[in-house]
Amino acid sequence: MDVTIVGCSGSFAGPRSPASSYLVRAEHEGRTWSIVLDLGNGALGALQRHVEPYAVDAVLLSHLHVDHCIDMCGLYVMMRYLPGGPGRATMPVWGPPGTGVHLARAYGGGEAEDVLGVFDFHDLRHREPVTVGPFTITPVRVNHPVEAYGFRVEADGRVLAYTGDTDTCDQLDELMTGADLVLADSAFVEGRDTVPDIHLSGRRAAEAAVRAGGVGRLMLTHIPAWNDPEVCRQQAAAVWPGCVELAEPDATYRL
Repeated sequence: MDVTIVGCSGSFAGPRSPASSYLVRAEHEGRTWSIVLDLGNGALGALQRHVEPYAVDAVLLSHLHVDHCIDMCGLYVMMRYLPGGPGRATMPVWGPPGTGVHLARAYGGGEAEDVLGVFDFHDLRHREPVTVGPFTITPVRVNHPVEAYGFRVEADGRVLAYTGDTDTCDQLDELMTGADLVLADSAFVEGRDTVPDIHLSGRRAAEAAVRAGGVGRLMLTHIPAWNDPEVCRQQAAAVWPGCVELAEPDATYRL
């Protein structure tokens, strides 16, 4: 299973990276299957460096904040108006209930029904697995002001845990336990950002990974452009016993 960081900037696109988006690929039945976890602002452009966006097998949206979903509007344009067509009728999309209506409103204009027709929308449900080719994706409800999910992605005996946006919660145990790689929200800086139930800090991300047990690699992501990533890393390193990694735009990691 390969994980490509399409975008890892938190809250808005930064000067070096789009907002949240992760491409996951695996070989199965003679071809490469691909899913996209989130498609935040700026991510659609960067995604084209790695795959034809209209050809991915599914998109899964952790929640409906702009920095995780808004480039679905651009993907709609690509799917609808690509010369010669995308070669498929619809694209499967999983998200919180109401995702289709939300994106149709975000796109605006008179094409709301067309947006709903281009994507085949499905509701995420806590702990109800989704199967796409070789991938089993289990959504886990996490701690954020809106309905939000982390994703536990399993394929070929490997496990990727993506927290989405969350603060500390018990559900992180089931999301992270035994994961080969954890992509952890680290938008907050310990000692500066004190509002609860929104984001993890580097320290709290590391504490969650240690508590869950069996985590192979901890990688911090969703770091806003106004943060110093090294501060986030150092705060995590004070807790995490191994190397704390920072997600790098356009980098691909093999699990």
